[in-house]
Amino acid sequence: MDNPSVITQVTNPKEEEILSCAHEKVSQCNISLKKQRSRSIFSTLFCCFRDYNVEPPSSNSTGTLPPLVEENGGLQKPPAKYLLPELTALDYGKKCVVIDLDETLVHSSFKPINNADFIVPVEIDGTIHQVYVLKRPHVDEFLQRMGELFECVLFTASLAKYADPVADLLDRWGVFRARLFRESCVFHRGNYVKDLSRLGRELSKVIIVDNSPASYIFHPENAVPVQSWFDDMTDTELLDLIPFFEGLSKEEEVYSMLHKLCNRQTKFYCLRLRTTAMPLSFDHPNEKPFISGGKKEDVLG
Repeated sequence: MDNPSVITQVTNPKEEEILSCAHEKVSQCNISLKKQRSRSIFSTLFCCFRDYNVEPPSSNSTGTLPPLVEENGGLQKPPAKYLLPELTALDYGKKCVVIDLDETLVHSSFKPINNADFIVPVEIDGTIHQVYVLKRPHVDEFLQRMGELFECVLFTASLAKYADPVADLLDRWGVFRARLFRESCVFHRGNYVKDLSRLGRELSKVIIVDNSPASYIFHPENAVPVQSWFDDMTDTELLDLIPFFEGLSKEEEVYSMLHKLCNRQTKFYCLRLRTTAMPLSFDHPNEKPFISGGKKEDVLG
């Protein structure tokens, strides 16, 4: 297994721009960046309610799950039950929040990072590689509060050999009731999709927090989009989301508040588009196909 196949993550726009400019003419680079910026803006504005032309697998009355598709096009043997166990007494009556890992809570790299919060050894083809992990600002406060309000589930497209030890170090309070990894995703059109209908929870009481719109294309109406985080230590997005989730935890269902959130986000971004003379740059870079044998960074999710 190549290093890239362990971690699934989006590309840092800064690194992508440098590489693009180094290998292309200036004019070609400018065209590429303009296209990226345009697509990024629309991803941010419309990820909550746009039509992705994607239909989630139909549910059935038996409680079994539809088959998963392997990267090579073959079918996996369908699991016999839902991804999550029955609700515990501790979480009875709480909504379920599915939380992504990479670029949502942390950023990880195979390249050394001086101020890394964790260094996680990962074995790949008999060789130990060091993964350097940075925690997003205010992730501790965010996780602690979310654990008080919701049934929290970690759901990442990365492999467990990387994500599980990172979660051990990150979640010191036992916030995550369950951890789901790449094998629990649906491989759809080159992306690992987190199909919320497979969880075994009522969808009107499920929220997904993720930086990648491709991860929730089956259920965009259940999403709280966050910007991809790489290394900005002044970032406050997780802290800013806490009051919203405190209010959402008291609602009967999630759709009304999530729709209002998307409307506010859209109005804010559209206002900036009308009033700024410079193009906006959003941290929702285009997702690339996450296929084994790519770059090291694809191990993260």
